[in-house]
Amino acid sequence: MANKWVLGARPRTLPAAIAPVIVATAFAGNQWHPSSAVLALLVSLSLQIGVNYANDYSDGIRGTDDSRVGPVRLTASGMAKANSVKRAAFLSFGIAAIAGFILALQSSWWLIAVGALAIAAAWSYTGGANPYGYKGLGEISVFLFFGVVATVGSYYVQVENLDFRILVVSVPMGSLSCAILAINNLRDRAQDELAGKRTLAVRLGDKRARVLYIALLLSAHLFALLTFKVGAILTLLALPLTIGLIRSVLGGASGRELIPSLAKTGQLQLVFALLFALGLTL
Repeated sequence: MANKWVLGARPRTLPAAIAPVIVATAFAGNQWHPSSAVLALLVSLSLQIGVNYANDYSDGIRGTDDSRVGPVRLTASGMAKANSVKRAAFLSFGIAAIAGFILALQSSWWLIAVGALAIAAAWSYTGGANPYGYKGLGEISVFLFFGVVATVGSYYVQVENLDFRILVVSVPMGSLSCAILAINNLRDRAQDELAGKRTLAVRLGDKRARVLYIALLLSAHLFALLTFKVGAILTLLALPLTIGLIRSVLGGASGRELIPSLAKTGQLQLVFALLFALGLTL
């Protein structure tokens, strides 16, 4: 049944992989390189899908997903065997590694080290003997790898040069990727605490976890404007989506009530990225 694997890939989280490549390509301007952009997108998407399958497998065999309020998980629900989910994760990581290796051949060998770190971080988020996601460090990793590394890396492989301004451009992408994880962890906070999974939402508590989520959304808008690109003002067109999400979180929505907010946060990142990309090209 193919649909279960689509479900396991968690499509609602994929904007976190697509958005950085879109923005980086726009920032590259007339130096953009089509094949490198496509390969960068393949790396990003494969890593995102890989980490989703890896989390499904690791949380499933630990029993963390036995009582979930979010979408069904393949391993915990028995829809797929644990080893099959693990193989799907490794297959995704393998695709990312191959695409990344081609990019390294075309640009710089140091990308191989960056790619290896990204795959290791993706697996050890909830996998291995000492998963850092269980210690509240997931948001930091997401900001770095799906924000800074994804954006800067996608820019570098196209222009083969670094511009310090791309670091500022990467911050909104990192903030919105973190927001996807933050709303996910806020939704699962009570169950994760019972399961001994000390996510940042568990460590902060309900009220401060909501403040963090709101701060991440607002920081994306702020740092987009700090690029001092006149066109970046277009990102303010996404404010109605941002305000709607803030109202929902401030209104006390919790558990299953936050499931729509996860999807809408992903939609916000994609809309924001398209507006930001357009603004950067003006």
